[in-house]
Amino acid sequence: MDARDTELKKELDAALQARRELGEEYESALVDSFLEKVDQRIDGVVERRVRRQFAEQQMATVRDGRTSKATDSWGERFGFGIVSLVLAVPLSAIGAGTAQLPGLIASWVGIVGVNAVQAARTNPGLFGGRPRGRSRRDGDWEE
Repeated sequence: MDARDTELKKELDAALQARRELGEEYESALVDSFLEKVDQRIDGVVERRVRRQFAEQQMATVRDGRTSKATDSWGERFGFGIVSLVLAVPLSAIGAGTAQLPGLIASWVGIVGVNAVQAARTNPGLFGGRPRGRSRRDGDWEE
């Protein structure tokens, strides 16, 4: 039994003592008063629990936003790489056939560029940039 329970027990004892002294005509008023105190106590406990749970959810959301995890699955990245290599063959042939070496270089610069953008999108901070969602160090807190 904690301090709140002993306080509530004292209030119940006081309400019962007042009922004995005042008589039955004040019984409903005393019961209503006691129940109002119990309601306030329950509301306070529920409010604290809801606030704590809400704060925990916000902290979990912030932590999830700060992690630098890949946004795509392994299969999607693998598939992108395969499609990129498959398309590289005809693009190289077209570039080399129409503009010789400069066309071949331009097609491969484009292929490498598309793959670099995909890699940077799935791995924030890969090329030395700050990962998305991290505006300050993890140890910094703002009230």
